[in-house]
Amino acid sequence: MEILYENFLRLFESGGWKYVVMWIIGGLLIFLAIKKDMEPTLLLPLGFGTIMVNIPLSGAIAQTVEGVTEMGPLTTLFNAGIANELFPLILFIGIGAMIDFGPVLSNPKLMIFGAAAQFGIFFTFCAAAFFFDINDAAAIGIIGAADGPTAIVVALKLGSKYLPAIMVAAYSYMALVPIIQPPVIKALTTKKERLIRMPYKGKSISKTTRILFPIIITLIAGLVAPSSVALVGFLMFGNLIRECGVLDSLSETAQKVLANLVTIFLGITIASQMQADKFLQLDTLLILGLGLVAFIIDTAGGVLFAKFLNLFMKEKLNPMIGAAGISAFPMSGRVVHKLGLEADNQNHLLMHSIGVNVSGQIASVIAGGLILSFFS
Repeated sequence: MEILYENFLRLFESGGWKYVVMWIIGGLLIFLAIKKDMEPTLLLPLGFGTIMVNIPLSGAIAQTVEGVTEMGPLTTLFNAGIANELFPLILFIGIGAMIDFGPVLSNPKLMIFGAAAQFGIFFTFCAAAFFFDINDAAAIGIIGAADGPTAIVVALKLGSKYLPAIMVAAYSYMALVPIIQPPVIKALTTKKERLIRMPYKGKSISKTTRILFPIIITLIAGLVAPSSVALVGFLMFGNLIRECGVLDSLSETAQKVLANLVTIFLGITIASQMQADKFLQLDTLLILGLGLVAFIIDTAGGVLFAKFLNLFMKEKLNPMIGAAGISAFPMSGRVVHKLGLEADNQNHLLMHSIGVNVSGQIASVIAGGLILSFFS
């Protein structure tokens, strides 16, 4: 015990306090995952991995000792699954298989909210351009897509040296949507607006329409922004598996086993980049701050756009649904639904908010493709 204490004291005196800070951050992420049940599939491996990689001379990551480099398993996993974009794209198949485009196809005008809520991407890009190179600023701006896989793919293709901070910001804020969004929504809406009821008038969507939709979206997105084909294509392929009707077992596997497994791998692999000497820097803290601003602007943009539309509509919209236009699926849709029930326990906004949330998922990957087209 005395040796352990002496080693810890020596570590702290030699600048090892940074490791302690990272242990605390890792512990906080684990706390949020377990105690607050905030995206535990993501935050638990991210938090535990952060502790693993911040143990001095950790064998979990690549270490060079006396001129000899030994590859740790997390570094190997990062090179095999993230550096080549494999994990994010596979995860998109699982996300696509989870998505039901029925609410959007029943009410196509919900798609405009998905576009409106992407304003944070371009606002953050403009703000980041004051501090970073143009490609790095574009990669940082994509944090506003509220879509971890898209953020990773864009940052990799643009060659951003801030990939670790961008990954951590994108995924951390996605998990923190239940904390970030409610205060912004409440600040921008009145109690009367939050009480607005929107009866769901879902139409029956034919199987043919459901099958054609992902194919057509892929074609349109590919023609508008060819760089988005991989992002949109994998997402829509997952949805096609869901809707085709002949791959039910594969669809169920993609939604549950595949998505959860890849998310765990993503979480613990992203943690390999949360090393104290890389993470505790002014640039990283600035990127985290810009990422938070992006999420707030996204939320505000969606809400304010819905309020603007209400000026011209007889049948008023509940402006809270605009906040679900960010791509954090399905967390944001659930947040809006809960806020609706909080205001009125008979106000069920789930189908509307999920429809907007799904639109945001499509809009975010198209926005990612557009950024790649402009800056690649």
